[in-house]
Amino acid sequence: MTESPSQVLKAQDPLQVVVLVSGTGSLLQNIIDNQDDSYRVIKVVADKPCPGINRAQDAGIDAEVVLLGSDRAQWNKDLVAAVGAADVVVSAGFMKILGPEFLASFEGRTINTHPALLPSFPGAHGVRDALAYGVKVTGSTVHFVDAGVDTGRIIAQRAVEIEAEDDEASLHERIKSVERELIVQVLRAANVQDQQLIIEI
Repeated sequence: MTESPSQVLKAQDPLQVVVLVSGTGSLLQNIIDNQDDSYRVIKVVADKPCPGINRAQDAGIDAEVVLLGSDRAQWNKDLVAAVGAADVVVSAGFMKILGPEFLASFEGRTINTHPALLPSFPGAHGVRDALAYGVKVTGSTVHFVDAGVDTGRIIAQRAVEIEAEDDEASLHERIKSVERELIVQVLRAANVQDQQLIIEI
């Protein structure tokens, strides 16, 4: 049985990506700059006004700020509405934990980058913790987001050697360089089958 033209076209449609940001948006900029036929950034959503929103607007990409009020469950629902019909959601320096109301719609399609080789050194200080522990190798991880803190299924990892003269800032910069390459590689390898995000990398 041959595929109809509409089926073939759908298989080749770029992945529709929404990026969540909280800060400068440097990882977002990298994702925007490396768009190709495999994925397109259709929207950027932030939890507060930030330079990441400005980067989206400068690139002609729809952007929205969803402020966190006193009702966190409602904020998660508002975030779902803001994200809309994304194939994949990328948390790129987004500094809020996504709650059950959000994950009910997007678990299995939300991915995050982390500056360590998970499951080692989860949490907000992965670079500092790796240095303090004295490991010789750390790196970058791309993983699915679940209800835990950096506990979702690992998609891809790349190692970064720790040099004797490294401090937190220098090590983090080298990890960020790897992170930028890795997230683009993951997005280019992703596709949606039966409403499930499949990443073969």
